[in-house]
Amino acid sequence: MEAEKALMQKIAKILDESGASNAAHIRKLKDLSTLRSAASSSLFFSAFSKTLIPLFAFPRRTYSAERTVRFIATFASKCDSTTAFLEEFFRFLLNAATAANRTARFRACQMISEIIMRLPDDAEVSNELWDEVIECMKLRVGDKVPLVRALAVRALARFANDSENSDILDLFLEALPLEHNAEVRKMIVLSLPPSNATSVAIFDHTLDVSEVVRKAAYYVLANKFPLQSLSIKVRTIILQRGLADRSAAVTKECLKLLKDEWLVKCCNRDPIELLKYLDVETYELVGESVMEALLKAGAVQLEDDQSIRQFIVSTSNEIEESGHCIPRIQLMEAEVALYWKTVCRNLQMKAQERGSDAAATMGTEAAVYAAEASDNNDLLERVLPAMVSDYVELVKAHLDAGSNYCFASRQLLLLGAMLDFSDATNRKVASGFVQELLRKPIEYEVDEDGNKVVMGDGVNLGGDREWADAVSGLARKVHAAAGEFEEVLLGVVEELAQPCRERTADFLHWMHCLSVTGLLLENGKSFRWMQGKSIEPDELLQSLLLPGAKHVHLDVQRVATRCLGLFGLLERKPSVELVKQLRFCFIKGPSSISIVACEALIDIGMWHGPQEVDRAMGLKLSSLLHENKLTFSPVNLCDMNEDWNVELLDLLYAGLNVNDWIKSVDMDENASVQAILGEGFAKILLLSENYPSIPASLHPLFLSKLIILYFSNETKELQRLKQCLSVFFEHYPSLSANHKKCISKSFMPVMRSMWPGINTSAGGSPFMVSNMCKLAVQASRFMLQMMQAPLYEKETKKQNENQNNELPEVLDGFSEPSLDFECGEEGLAIRIAAEVVSFHAKKTTAQKSYVSALCRVLVLLHFRLSEQGAIKLMRRLLNRVAEAAFAEHEVVKELKRMAERLKAIDREPDQELSQEQANCILGRLELDLNFDLDDSMEIQPTPVSCSSRPARTRRGVRNLESSSEELSPTSFVPKVTSAINTRSQRASKIAALTKMTANRAVRISEEDDEEQGSAVISQEDSDESDQSDE
Repeated sequence: MEAEKALMQKIAKILDESGASNAAHIRKLKDLSTLRSAASSSLFFSAFSKTLIPLFAFPRRTYSAERTVRFIATFASKCDSTTAFLEEFFRFLLNAATAANRTARFRACQMISEIIMRLPDDAEVSNELWDEVIECMKLRVGDKVPLVRALAVRALARFANDSENSDILDLFLEALPLEHNAEVRKMIVLSLPPSNATSVAIFDHTLDVSEVVRKAAYYVLANKFPLQSLSIKVRTIILQRGLADRSAAVTKECLKLLKDEWLVKCCNRDPIELLKYLDVETYELVGESVMEALLKAGAVQLEDDQSIRQFIVSTSNEIEESGHCIPRIQLMEAEVALYWKTVCRNLQMKAQERGSDAAATMGTEAAVYAAEASDNNDLLERVLPAMVSDYVELVKAHLDAGSNYCFASRQLLLLGAMLDFSDATNRKVASGFVQELLRKPIEYEVDEDGNKVVMGDGVNLGGDREWADAVSGLARKVHAAAGEFEEVLLGVVEELAQPCRERTADFLHWMHCLSVTGLLLENGKSFRWMQGKSIEPDELLQSLLLPGAKHVHLDVQRVATRCLGLFGLLERKPSVELVKQLRFCFIKGPSSISIVACEALIDIGMWHGPQEVDRAMGLKLSSLLHENKLTFSPVNLCDMNEDWNVELLDLLYAGLNVNDWIKSVDMDENASVQAILGEGFAKILLLSENYPSIPASLHPLFLSKLIILYFSNETKELQRLKQCLSVFFEHYPSLSANHKKCISKSFMPVMRSMWPGINTSAGGSPFMVSNMCKLAVQASRFMLQMMQAPLYEKETKKQNENQNNELPEVLDGFSEPSLDFECGEEGLAIRIAAEVVSFHAKKTTAQKSYVSALCRVLVLLHFRLSEQGAIKLMRRLLNRVAEAAFAEHEVVKELKRMAERLKAIDREPDQELSQEQANCILGRLELDLNFDLDDSMEIQPTPVSCSSRPARTRRGVRNLESSSEELSPTSFVPKVTSAINTRSQRASKIAALTKMTANRAVRISEEDDEEQGSAVISQEDSDESDQSDE
């Protein structure tokens, strides 16, 4: 014993010194090895293990404790395997890993993981011991302490690569999606080996909610997965997520993956080679973000001989032996074109930034900034083509090369914005090239039946939105003078429109002409610059747009309808013919035409105002009546025949109710009239202050319809609409207090519309009715969340200022509701209570469930202490609400709790609410409710009414003996007389069972009476009435 104590003291001294500094570890390892060699193996292990016991009880992760643990693990991993010390120490740690104490489990798993990570590959450890270690650590992966789970995963990480231990990998993949702790998820991600199964799990956690897990995922992708092992789609998504991550640490880790691993190691520092791995023609935005990140990080260096001019070959020998001209242009691949576009754009941006900095500063600093700007401009000039004619030849060569070089052609077109067209010669060359681009015929293919099929979207110039933007950008750069852009495009339109006027053009020519017209209308600033040109705006409308909208070919109709919408936005007032044609296309046109017409009508209505559009149709409306409009006029779009006496808002609102819009085959599966109308109404509500011409009284109707659409099963396939509304509902309630007022007004119409059997018949199977009720409940909770969502900080300050500036009036000692009373939860609570008490005593099954659902929402609402009038009114209404929901015991209990809460915050609970005060509050909420002043402010017991049927007797519940005392539920419990001596265990059980049986009988009897409602008299009341009759 004395030898063991002395040895323990020496070991403890070494461990203490090892915890002081890492520098002493090598020397202390030699000292500890000397002690192990001098003593017997059993004595040393006994002393060593006992010395470690205090460490297993120390929970704090201090630096000294961590250094001591690493020292112990290093010593154990370097021990000679013939001494069996390592195996004995492992078994000691395995026993501690299964202890009840969490600190002991933590230290044991920590030491096991440290030893395993430090053991050499050729360490001689028995397979039986490894099996025990693996099974123990697999068990600890499910430990309730997150730190223990993380260390157990770290211990198993070295075995996960072994094919024989596939169960470990399965355990990791099973635990990863279920793990709630971020550190444990991080450890699992770091421990996953590279494989097809693990790549998906690691890829998914690049979207993890925790920053450390996302960073770990990018670290694993960089170090374990080569660029070539990932698919193109996975590569682009990884970069898209990482470079746009909100965390700077994650973005830095993604940039490290991009630059150090993919660019340097896999692509030999060649950015063009890297772009080839990303398929920039399909993922152009990803390619641009990659180049911008590399340029910002300084990973792309331009050599002296690198420029776009190297693709313009010298023409010293112009004629070959065959007589043909040598091609002057060397074609660019898509990656090369994107590379030079981003490089030139970066140089131009840096030059502009430094120029602005130089102008904003003075002295030496300004000179430095000016020199940097000059250097960037010089480098940009060296990279770009020397002359505009060379640039034009370069783009033309790619255009003539066919569709395979269309992407490169568009990238080169975007370079035109960086060229200088101030010289008249250069501008003339570029102007001819722009007109050539505008006159280029639309491309098509011929199918098996000999029909011409348009290539592209058939709407924009060149069949592609990006191509049209590139052409318009170049045209605006070349023709930068005021009105020059409109003059050039009108000249092209006038030339292309001539065959259309003469009715000799085919549908391809019509579409080409209309696409150029759309480019003009979309980029034109005003009709003022089109007056007095080759074709006037009115002539353009009458001779081209309206005939195109009536063309027999649907594609021509679609392009012309889009142009009509753009034309209407440029008009000072919408013209009659234009509005009529758009309304006709919206009502009578096919789905593809109706969608475009719907977009046009919404845009024109929001730009000019719905009243201006209605006046264009000859509708004379009173402004006062229009502002106070509360409902929409019913419109049947299916039976509407040339009836133009319908307001625009009525027409659009009616479109939301049409469920049989037939989708066109060539349209997007998410495109529909309902989706377009939903987005339009969402914009109106979200930016309601910008559209004062749209009556605010109609906002609750719009919002109600949007909520119903959002929860409707019929629109679940419209993912675009769902996404738009989800973003809308997230921001709408927090932008303004008036928005909450709109939500409060919309609550009851939504519930009445969605609940089966209220506004509509409750037909259908029980399963369908149940699903409809569930959707309505979800909608009610959703609207409740919107009401309780906090306002943004700016709106909150504005609301507080309004409350301080305008104090409520005092009427007979009663303060009127605050200015934002209707916007708060108090207004919604009173609306729900008024809805509940509006039902009669005898309710249908649908009405009972409806009332119950409303009450469950009612009890979740909160009242502010400042709204004393609303509190008193609600206390009086709760009594009638409880009467309407008396069959729901849990609901009644919640209502009683709510009444207690309201009484607690009522400053004068005994003061009554006058009729005038109640009418003031109800008038603010626009509610018509018969208010009885005799109603109690306390929730009374459920009222009962007399019944002609004899009351059921409660058999086996109460004694038949008459009693003059007042009966109570406690009197129903049989009394057990207590004996002088202690009762036996069996007697105690009999007494307990007797009491439980009696209480259960009382509860069953009370529930039977309550289910019969007020028509059934309780047994107590019937007995009392019998006694009184006697």
